[in-house]
Amino acid sequence: MGVTAVPLLTVALVATGDTLALGSVLLLYLLSVVLVAAIGGLLPGVLAAAAAVLTANWFLIPPFHTLFIESRDAVVELVVFAVVSLVVSITVDLAARDRARAARGQVEIEILSQMAARPVSELDLPRLLEQVRSTFGMSSAALVRTGSSGEAGVVAGVGPAVEGEPSIRVPASAELELVAHGPLLFAEDRSVLERLAAAAARAWESQHLAAQAGQLAEADRVRSALLAAVGHDLRTPLAGLKAAVSSLRQDDVAWAPQEQAELLATIEDSADRLGDLIANILDMTRIQVGAVTARPSPVAVDEIASRALLDVATGSVVLDVPDSLPLVLADAGLLERVVANLLDNALRHSPPGRPVVLSAGLVGGQVELRVVDRGPGVPAELWSAMFAPFQRLGDRTSTAGAGLGLAIVQGFCSAMGIAVEPEETPGGGLTMRLTLPVVPPVTRA
Repeated sequence: MGVTAVPLLTVALVATGDTLALGSVLLLYLLSVVLVAAIGGLLPGVLAAAAAVLTANWFLIPPFHTLFIESRDAVVELVVFAVVSLVVSITVDLAARDRARAARGQVEIEILSQMAARPVSELDLPRLLEQVRSTFGMSSAALVRTGSSGEAGVVAGVGPAVEGEPSIRVPASAELELVAHGPLLFAEDRSVLERLAAAAARAWESQHLAAQAGQLAEADRVRSALLAAVGHDLRTPLAGLKAAVSSLRQDDVAWAPQEQAELLATIEDSADRLGDLIANILDMTRIQVGAVTARPSPVAVDEIASRALLDVATGSVVLDVPDSLPLVLADAGLLERVVANLLDNALRHSPPGRPVVLSAGLVGGQVELRVVDRGPGVPAELWSAMFAPFQRLGDRTSTAGAGLGLAIVQGFCSAMGIAVEPEETPGGGLTMRLTLPVVPPVTRA
């Protein structure tokens, strides 16, 4: 418009001849200068004003086609026009900058107010970064760790991955920065982006601290429950041991052989219960602190099942695990503990005279191992709660165990990458199903 407005206006004014006074002509030129300055800014407005002064002098002020001006009034009018055009161009440019600054401030206020109005748990960092990316015309934006704390990586990001060094790096906090690919920013835009990056970093840090607080609260809950379990569940076998040993040590009582056998059996049973309880508590502690390490290797399912039945009373479990099953990939020690805990849980809930069934078979290229009981079962809506520590669903009156068996099963299965799922036993009861991956066959070149 700066290139065409003044020449076209000059052509039109020359065509009209002397019908317009010089003041009216200069007002028309002033209108074109204002339009150019409003659209293009200060520099195009100043250039349009200079072009208007020269063309008006050359074509429309006598003597024509020279830069000489014979009338003093025309000189005054032309000088006033030049000064007014310059002032108007500067004023329009300043107003445009103020509008742009206000628009940037409005965008910043909207984003920051949205962040401040929402709870920390509901803040969506990818959505915030997407808003920042679209506002500043970036192709991608990400909040990353700088690595000062010993680790580096992308916390959250939006947009396609772009090769090469980011064109924009804005510090967000001591350990975070906002990196982006896109056009370079002016100082004002960069300061806005810095404030938004700091707000995003605070949001992430708040969420991170909230997650850590939740983990600490859960760990504290487990620790408190563990102490309660130790205080309650250890007391019963210890009391049995103490009573049986104290009875045998009495010198003034002559115990019959059958009575001595019963007291010794009580000692043995209490010691077994105490050992199982301590083992479960130690296993649960390992799971909670992430110290369970699985070393998968080819193992035979029938061998694992036989070892898990060593401490089970004869006739209480029906074994249906063929030795023709392929080898599975699992940690032998952890898998044996999983099967033993599932059997113990099933036996505790099975009615007298209804043995537990331990079976296995090849289904869809994987080995499925099932522990089936005929007990009261568990409603489907409580299946997820069964695997929580210190749960005794359907076993509220029992004093055996601390409610850690199935929690340990899930922890060990997660470490081995094995799926464990409950099912309803046809006719009543609960079935626990393990899906074991088969060892892939060795191919020879």
